[in-house]
Parts: sequence; structure tokens; C-alpha cells
Amino acid sequence: MYILETDRLRLRTITPEDAAFYLELVNDPAFIEHIGDRGIRTLDEAHEAVVDGPMAMHEELGHSLYVVERKEDLALMGMSGLIKRETLEDVDIGYAFLPAYRGHGYAFEAGQALLAYAPTLGITRVVAITSPNNVASNQLLLKLGLKFQNFIHLTPEDAGTNLYLIDLTV
Repeated sequence: MYILETDRLRLRTITPEDAAFYLELVNDPAFIEHIGDRGIRTLDEAHEAVVDGPMAMHEELGHSLYVVERKEDLALMGMSGLIKRETLEDVDIGYAFLPAYRGHGYAFEAGQALLAYAPTLGITRVVAITSPNNVASNQLLLKLGLKFQNFIHLTPEDAGTNLYLIDLTV
């Protein structure tokens, strides 16, 4: 199901048929370094993670991470979406793109669309988290209009995370 469309992109719900793409994305070295190692190593594990993760969240909340497709050739480039994490009070905007699609403005374009879409879901505040050493993500969040709030620890063992916020009612 298509959720959003921009000039170059379509954001759609993920399906079990996207398991191979998801497996590639979560095992990208940059994903593991900046987001974390999900421990997903097989197609079956990826299928299960898709069903139990983004698909279940979308079913429950009406939003989640979406597959980002390039309209011109339907290339699966990455994921971007609105996530509700137990460790955060507000909904979080998240994204991850495969290496070939970084640096082309796709994450910014998807992020803008998601921030415009959030109020239609009743979401008026959006946060984002990123590791302090993820320079590209920190810059992207500022470009999207989020403001750095503080440095937090999501769990006791967390090394620390930058927290950003945007109030969409302003």
C-alpha cells in the first residue's frame, strides 16, 4: 500500500516479499555501526522481522517504517518512517538507505514528506535519535527542521544518543 509520494519517491508499507531487501539493509555496515546490529542473518529471520516489526507496528498504530522506492525504476533504496519506540515519549522519524542511494537527497525528500504527513495522523511532535558520530544524520535532522534537545541514554548500556525534536504545530 502506497502511503506517500514525492517528486522522485514512493513510500509504501513493507511486505514479507521485501525480506531480501530488508536483510541487505540491516546488514549494511553503516546500518550496523549507526543504528545497531539486529542479528538478522537469514532470509527467514528477515521475513520474521518484517512481519513482527514494521508490519505489526503499522497494523497497530497506522504508521511505521516504509519502503522507499525510486519512482523512475521502482528501485528499493531504503526505509523511512514514523516509529513509536517504547524508550521515547514521542514518535520518532527514522531512516536508513542502502549505500548506492546515500548523498542524493532521498532521505531529506522522504523526511519532508513524513513530517508533512505526521499531523494527518494526529502526531504534532516528532523526535529523532542518532549516534553523535553519525555526522550525515545529525546534519539531515537539522536540515529537516528538528532541533537538538540533549544527549540521552535510551537504556543503561546505551553509549549515548543525540535527541532531536520538532513541534509541528508551530
